[in-house]
Amino acid sequence: MTSIYTAQKALNLRAAELSSSWKTALALRLRHLFWLKFAGVTVVTSAFMAGYFYVLRNPWSIPTKMPLTALDAAIPLQPPMMLAYLSLWLYVGVAPGLELRLRDLLAYAAWMSTMCLCGLLIFLLWPTQAPLPIPTGVDFIGFALVKGIDTPANACPSMHVAAAVFAAIRIHDTLQRLRTPAWLPAVNALWCACILYSTLAVKQHVVLDILGGAMLAMTFASLSLNWRPRPARNTTDGPTS
Repeated sequence: MTSIYTAQKALNLRAAELSSSWKTALALRLRHLFWLKFAGVTVVTSAFMAGYFYVLRNPWSIPTKMPLTALDAAIPLQPPMMLAYLSLWLYVGVAPGLELRLRDLLAYAAWMSTMCLCGLLIFLLWPTQAPLPIPTGVDFIGFALVKGIDTPANACPSMHVAAAVFAAIRIHDTLQRLRTPAWLPAVNALWCACILYSTLAVKQHVVLDILGGAMLAMTFASLSLNWRPRPARNTTDGPTS
């Protein structure tokens, strides 16, 4: 009975969404199951970070140092980009926050978790390290704290990048289905790009780490879009203008 009630409620919400503007539709999606989404993102993130730091401190072999590229040398240290770097923890909540049905939310969590587990497995089997010196004398807020906790190990693929790109693809898909104005997907792409650039600007990763993380994310995001719960009947159109 509970599952039938939940499914019917989702259908009612979707019907309300279809008859409203894209602004109302976005607000409806963000409000629906808010605390469950908040708790879910917190649990998945905490579980990943626990595994991440365990692998970081207990490598199975000597980490391979990732090679530097000309682009790595060309990008100077930019401590203010730490704000963009830390914004990932807000950004990763947007994509699941836009899911309307519980089954879609659970499917999203499953794919994101699987991607994170794959990343941790890579770190175990092939430990890597970014050959970057830890900057000293930087007094920008939060910079020393992050650098002290998250050393340049577990470098490739960058899971910071993987999480951002996975979220960006899924957010873009939702915005397209809701037929939002073009500037909103542009903002989404810009936010993701800033996060990716920040990993280089704060000297946490090198270019090859970024490419590895992006490839991992695109693989799992593509899988998640092709294997997900089917939409309910007569609910494929986006909201009104």
